Amino acid sequence: MKKQLLFVGDMFKQNISLQHYVIRRVEDSIGKCTSINYFNESDRSLFLHLDQELKENTITVIATSTNSFTVVGKLLSTITEDNLTLSEEMLMPSHSIQYEKGSYLLSCSSAKVNVIVAMENELLPNILLEYSDETQTLHIFEESMDLLQQHLKPLAQTHNIKITFSQIVDGWIKVTASNNRFGNMELFLAAVKEQYQNRVIASPNIAKHIIDQLGTHQKKITFAESCTGGLLSSFFTAQSGASVVFEGSLVTYCNTLKANWLAVDENTLAKFGAVSKEVVDEMSEGALNVSSADYSVSVSGIAGPDGGSDEKPVGTVCISARSKTRLQTEILHFKGDRNYIQEQSVFYAVKMLLLTDKEVFFQ
Repeated sequence: MKKQLLFVGDMFKQNISLQHYVIRRVEDSIGKCTSINYFNESDRSLFLHLDQELKENTITVIATSTNSFTVVGKLLSTITEDNLTLSEEMLMPSHSIQYEKGSYLLSCSSAKVNVIVAMENELLPNILLEYSDETQTLHIFEESMDLLQQHLKPLAQTHNIKITFSQIVDGWIKVTASNNRFGNMELFLAAVKEQYQNRVIASPNIAKHIIDQLGTHQKKITFAESCTGGLLSSFFTAQSGASVVFEGSLVTYCNTLKANWLAVDENTLAKFGAVSKEVVDEMSEGALNVSSADYSVSVSGIAGPDGGSDEKPVGTVCISARSKTRLQTEILHFKGDRNYIQEQSVFYAVKMLLLTDKEVFFQ
């Protein structure tokens, strides 16, 4: 079934935080959106779009501004040959099957539409649509894309499962699996877990999985960041419950703070430079020493677009992950703009954290 989100109102393109808030809330209710589209209040193509979608097997959430809420109601009433009625201090189609303040649900043939009004700096009204299509997310590590596809495609075909692949970073592939008709998801998942023991995590939210596993084993994490500027910390603190397992993070952009806060040797900095295996090793050691954490991860690199050299071009990133008993360090060469390099650095750091202790994170 097609699941779509429509934004109606210019403010959504201007207010990215509000836009992301709406997307999170919608996808919590109906799962990953098949499509997300944007219209302004006077866009004539909106009527044609709604008219077509209401003829298909779709579920649609329409997020409107205060100004466009009534406009959308009029369009839906015209398409469904209905009229507007006043309920809960809002105008909405009279055939709405469910409603509460700021939100109403409309059913038309095999399509369902939930219209909500979104206002800046306010809680969203409840989303009345709910949908579950038994989609499973698998994160598989330490395998190439070619080999993984060779192994999983026949397995998925055997159990009548549709799968898609996406490489997050090298050595980390996200697999999305959904049931075809008469598919057997349970047997498929069991077979994958058997084949990729200690290399697969079944979870739609990898950060939440890590937090849960750390909590179960009463372990804690800490970070030392340079080029990612706190992005690694944000990846985890976006999740409820992070405070139980996350000790904190030191963002040390300049060498002085690397030395003063993390006890990185000034001779190491002078000899090897801030973006080096030696420095991130000392950063992760320093982060572990100043905290009561069980695991630490440090990141230092050149996100660009400036600052690169022939020896260390833009995209060079060094990451160190350690526990009390194990240390691993890698020098990476990412490609892309500044933000993409930072994001790849975060995901690679997460991967290295997971591989630091498979008994904790893969059980």
